[in-house]
Amino acid sequence: MNGPRIHVSVAPELRLFVPSAHREGAAELVTDGSSTLGHVIESLGVPLTEAGRLVVDGRTVAVSHIPSAGERVEVLGHERPQQVPGAPLRFLLDVHLGTLARRLRLLGVDAAYESEDIGDPALAALSARERRVLLSRDRGLLRRREIWAGAYVYSDRPEEQLRDVLGRFAPELAPWTRCTACNGRLVEADKETVREQLEQGTRRTYDVFAQCADCSRVYWRGAHHARLVRIVDEALAEFGPRAAR
Repeated sequence: MNGPRIHVSVAPELRLFVPSAHREGAAELVTDGSSTLGHVIESLGVPLTEAGRLVVDGRTVAVSHIPSAGERVEVLGHERPQQVPGAPLRFLLDVHLGTLARRLRLLGVDAAYESEDIGDPALAALSARERRVLLSRDRGLLRRREIWAGAYVYSDRPEEQLRDVLGRFAPELAPWTRCTACNGRLVEADKETVREQLEQGTRRTYDVFAQCADCSRVYWRGAHHARLVRIVDEALAEFGPRAAR
């Protein structure tokens, strides 16, 4: 390639995406003179979902900008909380993020999740059709043009994944209002109404129940409740309304 030479530097939080030789200072790149800055950034390894403001020689430009010789490009990360205009804030998680999906639902966040791998094209189409932010650790999936919006999940640990998503998007939290199995809404349930779905020991021990309005799954404060309360309390302490004051 024998085109314009430009210099590109990326924000520290984005350097994990680029080759090690380009992680310190500005990388000199040779472009073809016709590709957009968005294409150049992706060719460097950075998903556009992770690129925030793009600054060329001190001015903000769009991803459609065509770089010229000698330009100095800064690729900044997203400001937090990241604004997602155009639809209510809802998420779609790929097949590898089941634990994160359940924890988001535990906090009342609308988080769709496919427990079976339906394939990248179908996930991208679902993101566009339902206007959901697609969460994934698959950089290739996040590069698909048809997704409505997306975000890379940086950690492979559910605790860190949850903190990252809550810190990045600041969704409204409403714990104990969604089914962790299907994402449906929970409603109060009379014990007699759900009696046939309960084991004998559960009927004898518990009196307060909730039920999913979509899949009819029944919930009560069982053996794992203390662990779930801890997850909820920690999230509310750091990302709830009081924490924002």
